[in-house]
Amino acid sequence: MVENIELPRWGLHQGPIPLRRLSEGASEAPYTLFKLKPLGPIIGAEIEGVLLDGEITPSLQAELHRALLEWKVLFFRNQVITSQEHAAFAKLWGPLESHPFLPRGDSEEVTRFAKDANTAGYENNWHTDVTWRLEPALGSVLRLTEVPEYGGDTLWADMAAAYDNLPDVIKEKIDGLTAIHDFTHVFGRNLPPDLLAAKQEEFPPAEHPVVRTHPETGRKTLFVNAAFTTRIVGLEPDESRSLLLYLFRQASLPEYQVRFRWEANSVAFWDNRATQHYAVSDYFPQRRVAERISIAGDRPY
Repeated sequence: MVENIELPRWGLHQGPIPLRRLSEGASEAPYTLFKLKPLGPIIGAEIEGVLLDGEITPSLQAELHRALLEWKVLFFRNQVITSQEHAAFAKLWGPLESHPFLPRGDSEEVTRFAKDANTAGYENNWHTDVTWRLEPALGSVLRLTEVPEYGGDTLWADMAAAYDNLPDVIKEKIDGLTAIHDFTHVFGRNLPPDLLAAKQEEFPPAEHPVVRTHPETGRKTLFVNAAFTTRIVGLEPDESRSLLLYLFRQASLPEYQVRFRWEANSVAFWDNRATQHYAVSDYFPQRRVAERISIAGDRPY
């Protein structure tokens, strides 16, 4: 039995917030094959001088990968690419995966989000993609082909920074705990019973550590999210609910975030192991069209 504790009164860090972008002991190194423009102190950077439909040499891919690990989400503007070129770029990072519940684009690996006067956005909650999988995605590459005149930004939060600034008593509490992640209450709501049962058998609830270790940087990241995490294993329901609500709130601190204003043919590439994101739904009834391709990941530990 895990000992119950009193949660901090306000639920969020107040006062000075130490922010660390790199892993402990890691050193800065210049980028030589493109220009990197930071959009904040710890998360989010624009990449200039790279065309995603051009040749991505092994050395360029390696430098982009280092930038991804160091900045967690990379942005590319003025990228007029096809779905096939989009997929070819993402595939440099590993096998692609399809989403079993969302609308598809030109191929099985492409998820298409088309919003207009008849379809409002619903991705406006903090989440990490597909944590209900036993092996959640490594990352995703998202491009917008049509953008509203205003609104429709996306925010990302650095969940390593969120973990770093938890009170020690909370870190001690959640160390070693696991949580259940389930798609049912999100994607299962409108499925007929027979199809829901089939999907639940195909994608049973996944149990992941509350704090995962990033497999490449070694950083500890807070790995629960309001969309898919349903309970903490070993806690009474009320305590699990209270602790999860407290942990969910950590993504909402602006100090941990970057906000991206989309333009047509902009692309975002994020590390799904280190971040959460939130698509702002403030543009209805304007049209917004996006395509996302996700890269298969591994089992969190």
